[in-house]
Amino acid sequence: MQPPAILDEQPAEARNRDSRLERLLFRLEAQRICLEWAFREIGGRPGIVFEMGLGHGRTYDHLRIHLTEREIYVLDRELDCFADCTPPENYLLLGDIEETLAAAATRFGGQVILAHADMGSYTQAHNIETSAKVSRCLPAVLSPNAIVLSDLPLDLAGARSLPRPPGTPRDTYFLYVNGPHTSI
Repeated sequence: MQPPAILDEQPAEARNRDSRLERLLFRLEAQRICLEWAFREIGGRPGIVFEMGLGHGRTYDHLRIHLTEREIYVLDRELDCFADCTPPENYLLLGDIEETLAAAATRFGGQVILAHADMGSYTQAHNIETSAKVSRCLPAVLSPNAIVLSDLPLDLAGARSLPRPPGTPRDTYFLYVNGPHTSI
């Protein structure tokens, strides 16, 4: 039987990186801080909300509790969420993100005031592909000065990066505003 691993015996690169648990915690804290900031930014402005990447529905639940007056449309490949976090069927757009966003452009062009994308994984190839799809298709639905939050970096035509709100842990979330420099 091997003795338990000792920290000093681990390679330096293993000791200097965050664990998956730590990365998840940093991302969730960043997500919460960024969402709360975005709620204040869109207050009093018309528009709908897109939640891209339903997952288990925790963020959707947070959105519907804090944005009770907003229509929230959810886009994901499949429905795999907690029963009490399932969006109404008429607010659920299932399929590949590129296809659902392309179809949504006809129906919701220029109406989305807040878009939240939580679609990243631990697979770099998946992240690159997903980021490219969202970057290509999301701008068509965004209203002027729409806020975009994403766990992946995006390259959105017509949008610019914003600094993360104070207290946001590390480089775990990316913020954008659609349109030229304004007071946001």
